[in-house]
Amino acid sequence: MYKRLELHNHTTESDAVFTCQELVDFMAADGVDAFALTDHNTISGHRKVRQILENTAPALSAIYGMEYTTYYGHILCLNLTEYVPWENINRHKPELLFRAAREKGALCGIAHPFSYGWPFARGCRFEMTMTDYSCCDFIEIFNNPEPLHEVNEKGLALWEELVFEGWNLAATCGMDLHGNSSLHGHYSTYIEGEKGGAVAQELERAIRRGRTWVCKGPLLETEAEDGRVRFSLHQTGKPGYEALPRERYLVTLDWKAGSMTCRLDEEIPLSAFGRDMRVIPKLFEDEAVLENLVCVSPAIQI
Repeated sequence: MYKRLELHNHTTESDAVFTCQELVDFMAADGVDAFALTDHNTISGHRKVRQILENTAPALSAIYGMEYTTYYGHILCLNLTEYVPWENINRHKPELLFRAAREKGALCGIAHPFSYGWPFARGCRFEMTMTDYSCCDFIEIFNNPEPLHEVNEKGLALWEELVFEGWNLAATCGMDLHGNSSLHGHYSTYIEGEKGGAVAQELERAIRRGRTWVCKGPLLETEAEDGRVRFSLHQTGKPGYEALPRERYLVTLDWKAGSMTCRLDEEIPLSAFGRDMRVIPKLFEDEAVLENLVCVSPAIQI
């Protein structure tokens, strides 16, 4: 089964208007499988959310984390259960903090790398000098409230470029939720999991393997066997998304040396990609333009 995750959320423990209880209620009402608690520079809400879930929403799971919020960029940590000091953050060696958090079992990624900040606050754009991406686990390619072209398109392009260079990075997205805002029409992160499975472990496995989907509703599934790539579609039933007839969807395949557009029922020979080892599939409605993008799928390893 697939699980829908909302991986970037804040409460009154930092700068949001939602209390921990209100955040839990909000996520439960929208039918998410799990949500992340990622307050700025604090894990003070972890204990509160655990208690709330135990008492009022046992069917909902939480992923405990934090958003390191610095003058040079924001680092999103998931499965972070222990506060890791960051006061000596080195703008030119951010890998030191990434590694320190990972040593505590956290998954570490770059949040909204091209953000303007709101209202144009210093620090939201990732301006650290990152040279070793082996200590980074994911890139937040879509921060839903941010402008599509000016911010999110660049985040998507950064992730694709790094994947094509050979870095093992998953793609995620988030609402960067600070208050009551509809989740309909926005991207969510999906992973594979089991009913009743431990979502923290499932998330770690998905991130490590690059098996994450960023989508608004339908998941584009791919299979590379017998020398060909085949596609299938899985409608998640995400609230607010109205499924289209199958023939209205288009698939794009991008790799380091080229790209192509095809239909869901087409089979693409692996020889079409030449010597390139990683291909990124994306699903669009009607036309392959960013405004119509509904799903970014895991990279195909050729």
